[in-house]
Amino acid sequence: MPTSSSTDRSTAATMRAAVLTGIGVENLRIVDLPVPEPAPGWVRIKVMAFGLNRSEYHSVTGQAEGMTLPRVLGIEAVGVVDLDPDGTLAPGAQVATLMGGMGRIFDGGYAQYTVVPSEQVIPFSSDLPWEVIGSVPETLQTAHGSLTTGLDLQPGQSLLVRGGTSALGLAAAALAAEKGCRVYATSRRPEGCELLASRGITALLDDGSVAPQVREAEPNGVHAALELVGVPALRDTLAATAVHGTVCFSGMLSDAWAIPEFYPLEWLPFGVRLTAYSGGAESLPAAELQRVLDAIASGTLDLLPIHAYPLEDIARAQRDMAAGTHIGKLVGLPW
Repeated sequence: MPTSSSTDRSTAATMRAAVLTGIGVENLRIVDLPVPEPAPGWVRIKVMAFGLNRSEYHSVTGQAEGMTLPRVLGIEAVGVVDLDPDGTLAPGAQVATLMGGMGRIFDGGYAQYTVVPSEQVIPFSSDLPWEVIGSVPETLQTAHGSLTTGLDLQPGQSLLVRGGTSALGLAAAALAAEKGCRVYATSRRPEGCELLASRGITALLDDGSVAPQVREAEPNGVHAALELVGVPALRDTLAATAVHGTVCFSGMLSDAWAIPEFYPLEWLPFGVRLTAYSGGAESLPAAELQRVLDAIASGTLDLLPIHAYPLEDIARAQRDMAAGTHIGKLVGLPW
């Protein structure tokens, strides 16, 4: 099991953290802050890794709602319990935390310590390296929730993942393939298609018109489609979906948030359902997190490539995420 010295009750008085003071990545700086004290009902976690997410890009670029500054960014983190005033969680216990206002209305996971409400702490046990564990929680939460709550995907059905080489797309494709589904996933780049194909996924080069490619393989359309690109691709994704099939809108890689002058009778193919998904820590069962970590450890499940950055390089990591420099999940390591 990954170890930490966080349980010896000699927590330092200060910590390193990435604080956003204004709009723009140039305003994301590493500073020394007091280690936060948890109130009753909150838990202090020594952060061993944190995933980078599109949500933080939205914060850095001024697109996030409900954001207050200055703020330690980060909507997720994994690590070990450092202090639980309620005595429910033992010091040193491995935990994950995500969402619930992290990194927007209270300080988040881009730090050596974070304090979060106890109800959004998910326990687990794993021997995996911290950078691998840190790549999982929020991506898994959204992928799992999109496939279950959003799409009610059943074994043997067909699924289209639009935005298939994003971290979320790769995870959703892997989970769907694990269920025995026929999975089609898109990438705008040939190398992305090569990665998808290497994982046994039917790769489609996204030139803006994917529906005809899908219907060559699935003449009636796919049973389900996961929309991660956003509004610019949505109409084509709907056209790739079968009558009584479902499209779940779970991502906005394009940063297009709304459909101007939305006219449902024109936009929606008859009989195709459109829904959406967005969840939090309460949407990720601890048993599912543990199952996936165990499957990764055993080699039976491979969610995504991982690119790790030290905390001091967080601005570069943000720029790489914005530019799409890497395929897979970007992870920060604060120690």
